[in-house]
Amino acid sequence: MEGTNPVNKKLAAALSGGAVLVLALTGCGSDDNDQLDSWAKQVCDAVQPQAKKIADANAAIQKETSDNSTPEEVQKTDSKAFQDMSDAYKAIGSAVDRAGAPDVENGEKKQKDAVKELNGISASYASLKKQVDALDTKDQAKFADGLKDVAAELDKLSKSGNNALKTLEEGEVGKAMGKQPSCKSATASASATKS
Repeated sequence: MEGTNPVNKKLAAALSGGAVLVLALTGCGSDDNDQLDSWAKQVCDAVQPQAKKIADANAAIQKETSDNSTPEEVQKTDSKAFQDMSDAYKAIGSAVDRAGAPDVENGEKKQKDAVKELNGISASYASLKKQVDALDTKDQAKFADGLKDVAAELDKLSKSGNNALKTLEEGEVGKAMGKQPSCKSATASASATKS
């Protein structure tokens, strides 16, 4: 399986960049704003299981790349991982949407931008899943080339940033989220996979 292995490693490296996105969902501090705290709790509680799902998907791809896996195994693992990530980002977007605008300046715009960004990321992972599903596993060289394209897309996705999410979590919102145990544990599970 010499042909796909280096490409798989590239894929895994690009993927670990995606985990950074979930890491954005934290902050620290302790100003008291009950309304904001309850908003942060609602979002953090919803994010925690999704962060775990993303971390698990990352781990599955990392594991598959370290074995001498067949193209079929790589395809199956990557396809499921991308689907899981797509679902997770969509769920995080829905959670931020359901929570409503945080009680901060421009809260509504920040919330809407973050939801739009999370849904966009979800759509990108869904598109990567389609790309992986369409790869020809019978032809090693073609499969490796196809994986290169997927890795390049993934790399772009991990670098595209999460500016709206960062903006949403600036200042008071970040402090409120930093106080939530579920946001702290979401970070821990996501950072554990980022090696």
